Amino acid sequence: MITPWNTPFMLSTWKIAPALAAGCTVVHKPAEWSPVTADMLVKLAKQAGLPDGVLNTVHGFGEEAGKALTEHPAIKAIGFVGESSTGSAIMAQGASTLKRVHFELGGKNPVIVFDDADLDRALDAVVFMIYSLNGERCTSSSRLLVQESVAGTFIEKLTARVKALKVGHPLDPATEIGPLIHERHLAKVCSYFDVAKKDGATIAVGGKPHDGPGGGHYVQPTLVTGANAKMRVAQEEVFGPFLTVIPFKDEQEAIEIANGVQYGLTGYVWTGEMGRALRVADALEAGMIWLNSENVRHLPTPFGGMKSSGIGRDGGDYSFDFYMETKHVSLARGTHKIQKLGT
Repeated sequence: MITPWNTPFMLSTWKIAPALAAGCTVVHKPAEWSPVTADMLVKLAKQAGLPDGVLNTVHGFGEEAGKALTEHPAIKAIGFVGESSTGSAIMAQGASTLKRVHFELGGKNPVIVFDDADLDRALDAVVFMIYSLNGERCTSSSRLLVQESVAGTFIEKLTARVKALKVGHPLDPATEIGPLIHERHLAKVCSYFDVAKKDGATIAVGGKPHDGPGGGHYVQPTLVTGANAKMRVAQEEVFGPFLTVIPFKDEQEAIEIANGVQYGLTGYVWTGEMGRALRVADALEAGMIWLNSENVRHLPTPFGGMKSSGIGRDGGDYSFDFYMETKHVSLARGTHKIQKLGT
């Protein structure tokens, strides 16, 4: 198991628990930026009575420790959560030993707001699903597709909400945006400010680092308008509090824009017409769709994406398939006739 630095304890247990329950032993390599909870987990498992050697933790950098694991012939399968490019490298590393892979990768997820939606509820969901967890989540709706007939009013209200977001210390209950994970990730997110300007888009809110308390790597929550579907800020995963707005004319154009990226993890659709909601859900190239809702999950449901967003599903019974082999055993109940050859 190779797990990421965002929500590290949740994603580690989410992957490790079904593997152990299926009867596998596990080697866990957590992200080098979030080693502490992984270290706590293996110690707590030992205290709880898990035998030695069943759950093993290896710390290190992906290029060294991770590569040693993904290429090792004793490892039969790899569960990975992280960037799509890293998933591609891991698949290549495990190819020579025919390792099976289970990937939950990146996303550039659309939230589609039609003009007949409950716009107040849609606005709440749009803000929550990109700016909560600092936007450092694979399921964040980082592209807002809003119908042209309501785009002006909706963007005006959205701009006011983004400006009002409270950036601060993560242990302050009033904080809505905390620091990013690492200075390298801060640099990546900030690099998209220049990308947006070069593309010809407008940074309506934010677009700068933030001088926050405690020495953390803060960035202003950012809203980009005047964008089109071909721009890099509409195609690439920023993985921060960074929302790109793209207007659309009708249902068909919304679907074309939504599907016009390499990713296919989630999609969110807001409309008052359930027939349209279901049509769009069928047409979207994504593993998970929410209709008139933000990401509210029933945990046994399948979690995962398509295209460059992953291979396989987690959740409930779906979590176990990857860690098991299906074996077919046939038993003769009697002395049935066997065809004779060569007599």
